[in-house]
Amino acid sequence: MLKNTILFLFLTYSTDVFAGKDSVIVPIQRQLFHDRIREEQYLIDRADGRTDGFIRISSNEEVNRAVTDFIFQKINHLLDTIELNAKIASNNEKVRYLTYTENLLKFYRESWRLKQLNPALVGLLVTQFEKAMNLNIDGISIAPIIKELPYEAGKIITEIFKENAGYKESKKILFLKFSAIYPDKILMSIAPYADEPFADSLVTVCSQHNPAAVYTESQAGSSVVGRLIGRNTSPIVKTILSISNTSKSLLYFPFLDDLLSGKKTVDELKKYIGNSEQGEEDSIGYFKLLVNTEIAYFKRMAPPLRDTPVALFGVNGLRDLLQQKAIQHFITPINTLHAQNNLHIRMRAIDPLLPAELYYMMVLGENEIYTSSYTHSFERMIQTMGKPPRGDSLLLNVHFDFFRKFIKMAANFNQLDDFLKTMPLSKSAVLMQAFVANLDKTGNLEDAVDVADAFSSITNKKLLQKILYHVIENERSCIANYNNRGATIYGLLKTIFQSADSSLKIDLTKEIGIPSIFNIDQKNLADDSGRIIQQHFFYGDKDGKNIFNGFVNSFSPAEWKLTMKEEWVEIRSVKGPRVMIYANRPLDSDANLDDSAQVHLNRYLIQRNLQPSIVVHRGHSYWLPRTLELMPDNVKIVVLGSCGGFKNLHKILEYSPDAHIISTKEIGKGDINKPIINYINQSLISGKTIVWKNMWATLTRQFSVSNAETRQSWEDYVPPYRNLGAIFIKAYNKKMGEAVQE
Repeated sequence: MLKNTILFLFLTYSTDVFAGKDSVIVPIQRQLFHDRIREEQYLIDRADGRTDGFIRISSNEEVNRAVTDFIFQKINHLLDTIELNAKIASNNEKVRYLTYTENLLKFYRESWRLKQLNPALVGLLVTQFEKAMNLNIDGISIAPIIKELPYEAGKIITEIFKENAGYKESKKILFLKFSAIYPDKILMSIAPYADEPFADSLVTVCSQHNPAAVYTESQAGSSVVGRLIGRNTSPIVKTILSISNTSKSLLYFPFLDDLLSGKKTVDELKKYIGNSEQGEEDSIGYFKLLVNTEIAYFKRMAPPLRDTPVALFGVNGLRDLLQQKAIQHFITPINTLHAQNNLHIRMRAIDPLLPAELYYMMVLGENEIYTSSYTHSFERMIQTMGKPPRGDSLLLNVHFDFFRKFIKMAANFNQLDDFLKTMPLSKSAVLMQAFVANLDKTGNLEDAVDVADAFSSITNKKLLQKILYHVIENERSCIANYNNRGATIYGLLKTIFQSADSSLKIDLTKEIGIPSIFNIDQKNLADDSGRIIQQHFFYGDKDGKNIFNGFVNSFSPAEWKLTMKEEWVEIRSVKGPRVMIYANRPLDSDANLDDSAQVHLNRYLIQRNLQPSIVVHRGHSYWLPRTLELMPDNVKIVVLGSCGGFKNLHKILEYSPDAHIISTKEIGKGDINKPIINYINQSLISGKTIVWKNMWATLTRQFSVSNAETRQSWEDYVPPYRNLGAIFIKAYNKKMGEAVQE
């Protein structure tokens, strides 16, 4: 909704007719300041990888044209206004407002690059900047303008006009906007407002969203924030303060609701948590308690109560610690023993777990659990259900918490048919009907993406037909009830699912309007100088150092020239199209040297106008967030050498909407990633279009003679044309963009 509102405002502002003044003659003493503004316009122009006078922030060409108009035509008009405005009389005053304009562009560019600002806000930003400038010229407060602006735009304008009479009031307004958007981060910025009437109530709000932050800040009792917390009289804050006096305090936070209501006491919880920092934690008992509490809390969220527990979300919240403990005590031990053939030894860690506990371990460990670990855990879950096992009873027991995630994972790991067989046919039919129901009722697309990903993994044709039938029924219902969002979600799923049936010959590019998911040609990968640039992210742990050496040695001197630098390697093709590969060296991760190398390499690429169109992540899944944080925008191919997951797909496609994504359900394997990369590079230097189905067929033949472990790992890799979750997100984003234009 917010995105659509922003685009609407943006396109509304883009219809303004920019008054066409003749260019004014700029005195020599101010030409330098105009040049600096031109330089900022140039840097924004090249931010999309092409310096061509056209700025691309999305696949929507109308939005791109409007962005370009504001950055060039409107800013140029603004410069003329500053030069001609009689109220800005002296040279120094004109220089001040020229510098303000330069800062506007600089803050916009940097905020866009750091992904702190939706670039579509530029129209609103420039228009309101001009209004703030006129108020500032007249000595009037800009606070009324800041009050009406979105937080991100208001922050930029406030920081530009620091000398304005309303600066202090504007900062207060911004803090309140920030608090509404990020209630879990209130305490980070509340100190200057500790004496304001709203301060106490905001501490209470923060305690409901991030109890751990209240605990942490309360430890410095003599600080401004510490005293603010100490004087708070709300029950939740007082309970947090009482917990803070116990050892291992953070382990109590998942049970904060029960402590507030009296259902649990600190003494009862100590039996599982331990009595001192060195005290022995009952890891099994604590995990079981977390699971039981999750089930109870989730039941509160369902009708008729619809009550969201305080302790469910956030850092050190119930789900956070439930996931941490699942990975720490169960998934990591069984993953580590993946080469152990004796299952009694390998799976010993999960022996004490009951079906519901295994269920939560698997769904919350989605991005960490290996295929073999999942398979054996799933089998153990079925065995512990009793005879006969009843999957429907398990789902009822957990109140269908995470059930779409569970169904998707079962489908991805080829266990869905076995699970559905644990319940009567009538129950399984109702379950699959529920699986695709109410996808439009959530505030995000995660459930719809889970459905799309599950569909791509199911081989049972009757089950596929049932899912498609329910999708079509839901689409009809949404259309009949004028539910546009629902109709869009189900209509896209229907088209994507039907395209999987080759006999229907549905062309997704034609039907949905997204770029081809089956191939990508060289012109879409090359920049405006004809260069195809890649960036590879390596990490300085033991595995990263090993695979880096193999990566470097895989390039033939007859085809590639390697240049080793202190923090990265440059690899350039010596024949065919100009292909340039940049990979940071896997320096010591414990000292954050690999992180520094990546940051320095990014700076080097930006300074030389080198825009990667291909990004490869080489590292474990826990390194992936850092790759995504540093990954440039508008990438066309992304190879994830670790598990993707919805949040990763969504983040990639938000900034690179046309990306073709290769991902794996398990951790990446060097002996698989290397052939993938080699195939792509050989296609590039040969000038060939990359056809994903041809690539997959070739590599499948190659791996068919490999050992069983490699063959199994290859089967876990997902090509772009089968990544239905990513395809759905692309299609949905495009559809929403078209709806805004209409």
